Amino acid sequence: MQYELSNLSKNNISVSKNQIFPILSLYFFALGSSLLGFSVYLFLESAGFVEKILINWNGQGLFWSFITFFASIFILFIPIEFFDRFFIENRSFKNLLANIVSVISISLFFLIMFQVLLRNQNIFVNEYLVIARAVSFSGFIAIPLLLFIFHNFGRNIKLIYTNTYGLTLIFWIIATQIFL
Repeated sequence: MQYELSNLSKNNISVSKNQIFPILSLYFFALGSSLLGFSVYLFLESAGFVEKILINWNGQGLFWSFITFFASIFILFIPIEFFDRFFIENRSFKNLLANIVSVISISLFFLIMFQVLLRNQNIFVNEYLVIARAVSFSGFIAIPLLLFIFHNFGRNIKLIYTNTYGLTLIFWIIATQIFL
């Protein structure tokens, strides 16, 4: 541990696009998946399978369900088309710190952006804001802890090292559901 700290002070911690793009992709995948789930819920509510809470009539539910569905599909395609990085390098302590700084800064940026952009009295837009806030809060709290755990156990367990990206995505979606 002493060697890592002395070695860390000699090298500057820098965040590169190879570390930001996978975290940004994870954020978009978690946000898109949550919006897709909300779209399914709106469709079930308009179809009469669950009690009507958000909608007044079925046409309104279908309208917002389709809007949410297409918005979530668009958000889910952003990482695939633009970032094309689906691996988190988390072996060294320097990479761990860079990943944690990336997760917290990206979550903070999107939290502030959604707070400013989605200021409306519409009940559906307020639900979008709640979902975006939950994704950001899980990025603040749960994902840095998970990355730290993966850093410590990833050296010994090859399954964690090879599937860090997928496991982080699944955990981010589950943590988002907890914050909802």
